[in-house]
Amino acid sequence: MNSFAVDVIGIVGVAIVVVTYFLLQSEKINSKGFLYSFANAFGSLLVLYSLLYNWNLASFIIEFFWILISLYGLKKWYRNKTQNASSSPFNDKI
Repeated sequence: MNSFAVDVIGIVGVAIVVVTYFLLQSEKINSKGFLYSFANAFGSLLVLYSLLYNWNLASFIIEFFWILISLYGLKKWYRNKTQNASSSPFNDKI
């Protein structure tokens, strides 16, 4: 893949992370919601991909942990969603 395409992928990833953070600060999205964690993980994954071609250890480390923490947030979101669905008064348990 050429250098320009790799840079574009990384810049799109940065834009996703920055816009996601702005939406959080402007109270347009919930930090416990799916979109916040998913967008952070996806944006960081794109940045991480670009770092495979334009190596920078410090950036790689922060993006790696950003993805791990975002995946943890997605796991918490999913767990809360399934617990709330199972506690619905319309679910009959035998």
